[in-house]
Amino acid sequence: MSSKLYFRFFCLFFFSSLGVQAQQIVLENILILRDEFGVPYIYSKTDAEAAYALAWVQSEDNFYDVQESLLISKGLLSQVKGKEGALMDALSFIINARATVDAQYEQGLSEEFKALVEAYAAGINRFAETHSEEIRHAKLFPVSAKDIMSTYVLNTVFLSNVHFDLIRIFENDLDAILPVETPSGSNGIAISPTRSADGKTYLLANSHQPLEGFAAWYEVQINTEEGWHFHGATFAAGITPFIGTNEFLGWTHTVNYDDFSDVYELEMHPSKKNYYKLDQEWLPLKERKLKLKVKIAGIPIPISRTFYESEHGPVIKNKLGYYALRFPANKVLGAAEQWYHMNKAQNINEFSEALRMQQIVSLNIMYADYEGNIMYVANGLFPYRNPKYDWQKIVPGNTREAIWDAEFMPLDSLILLTNPSSGYVFNMNNSSYDCTAPENNPKPEDYNVTMGYQSGLTARSIRLHDLIDTIEKISYADLKRIKYDSHMHFPLHTRAIGNLDLIRNLNASKYPDIADVIEVLGKWNGSVEADNLQAAIISLAIQEIIAYMKEKHIGELNNELPEEVFADGLRFAKKHLLKHFGSLEIPLGDLQKHVRGDKELGIWGVPEAITQMYTKPYKDGKYKTVLGDSYILFATYNEGGLEKMESINCFGSSNRPESPHYNDQMEMFVNKQLREVSLDKDSNLKKATKAYRPW
Repeated sequence: MSSKLYFRFFCLFFFSSLGVQAQQIVLENILILRDEFGVPYIYSKTDAEAAYALAWVQSEDNFYDVQESLLISKGLLSQVKGKEGALMDALSFIINARATVDAQYEQGLSEEFKALVEAYAAGINRFAETHSEEIRHAKLFPVSAKDIMSTYVLNTVFLSNVHFDLIRIFENDLDAILPVETPSGSNGIAISPTRSADGKTYLLANSHQPLEGFAAWYEVQINTEEGWHFHGATFAAGITPFIGTNEFLGWTHTVNYDDFSDVYELEMHPSKKNYYKLDQEWLPLKERKLKLKVKIAGIPIPISRTFYESEHGPVIKNKLGYYALRFPANKVLGAAEQWYHMNKAQNINEFSEALRMQQIVSLNIMYADYEGNIMYVANGLFPYRNPKYDWQKIVPGNTREAIWDAEFMPLDSLILLTNPSSGYVFNMNNSSYDCTAPENNPKPEDYNVTMGYQSGLTARSIRLHDLIDTIEKISYADLKRIKYDSHMHFPLHTRAIGNLDLIRNLNASKYPDIADVIEVLGKWNGSVEADNLQAAIISLAIQEIIAYMKEKHIGELNNELPEEVFADGLRFAKKHLLKHFGSLEIPLGDLQKHVRGDKELGIWGVPEAITQMYTKPYKDGKYKTVLGDSYILFATYNEGGLEKMESINCFGSSNRPESPHYNDQMEMFVNKQLREVSLDKDSNLKKATKAYRPW
């Protein structure tokens, strides 16, 4: 039987028995509204029906990237995307997410939530059946609930930065177990009634993600008769929104760079191949063969490689030896279910109960609610590591006393700050020890050193203090002004480059070849607005400095770079500007563009501004945005609940170029404007431009 015939047979069987196997899915109970920007609003009787509908609308808007996540989980991306996909398939194989799912699916998830996952899978399969011409690989469908959960294990591995250690092992570069990238960032702020000008509670969700791809934000609203009412955003193949608000409370996430993975150096037997020492025993490594068919020039080329497992976890052999990895992200399965319960929480006690599930491996949390509570959690799964070892370095792999159990420190042992007297909490990928005003900040000595909580400030966190600490009572307008601030703090600083301000203070007489660009940069006032005439120099110089750090595998914490690196950054900027624009002073928006389809708009922002943007070469000397400010949501709460909500996405609600919603939010986004949104059904019905059911 061909794969297409098999798929059709499966769908016919599945959907003919849908009423028996999943009685909670009645398609007539589902209503989907689309507003003027194409954002979907789902209404259903049951939560499972909403999950089915969520899979449907995601597929309508971005079936390509929904499939991308699933291709990775099934190890098929290399057959679609060649070498680029092979890397992801290899990482997926090493992590062995499916083993975690197989071991924990039945007992690790509630029956209630399994029904949601199965309904979500049914929604994707049904869409694939009715849109077979869009299927990217013949063996991808049908997908199962376990395939969906495998994507969650993989995503939590990436969100907790385990791949940094994997890459470092592959590249034989083990001097320091630190992230190798500069921080891409996110911003989150919560303001309590004690600090707000009108006695209300504010939440800002301002995550910085890739602007396109399966990890880009997708905005959606869910409303069910079972009490799931939520507006926010998720990723492709996400079963629930990850950030946003319901009628009582909301939260956002930022990536934290704490210690969520450990590297062990194995002691190998001097003559017995692939045996490693553990205490007084010599044990065989378990071999795992990776076999891929990598599509190169349209031809599938078979490739195989051997990986291993020890009692520690996955093992990789490189030029230096054998190294094992151990990390919490493949020890738990319930992140998706925890997000579901966070979505449905109605007060801080219920939200905290959801946090106590401790299934979300990493990610800071900024929380606000209608009762005036705000909270910051430096969230993560931290094992009980043996304090005898320095867990920031490579750990000896020849003793079981260094192998921690899959048991994690409880919520109340984490950095958790509720209702500080300062009246605000925040995170901008800076240290969790700086999450509010200095007098309320947690102290490092109060926390277990083996947790590896990061230290260091970011330029964004420093700039936030510049702005917020001077305002006695913060208005909604103040919060917007803070979020949309496009001005760098002087002296320049990032957690990655401690001496970044050298770039503004180079001696022109020492560098006569760039004396002119040094002089122009001396006029810069720190603005990275689109109309600033000197910021293009900084934008280009930072590109060159980041390229240098990547080439040299320089970790992302607390570096002091040679002065010559900054001079080279300015040389690059000068050469580029004169070649492509004929001047050292041009509006930043002439250099960097926000681009999708037929729209090309000049845009603000550089790395480590609060309005952060990362760019890559585009055309004619211009750069285009690829990562940074993307989905933005403001929520205001009063004693009656959610009072006001505004949001914007960087492009539009659809990833289909033929859709009118492919890029219809771009002008508002670039102009720092927001759309008002509502959880009120009557209001949403009035605004709806389309109403339909998922069939």
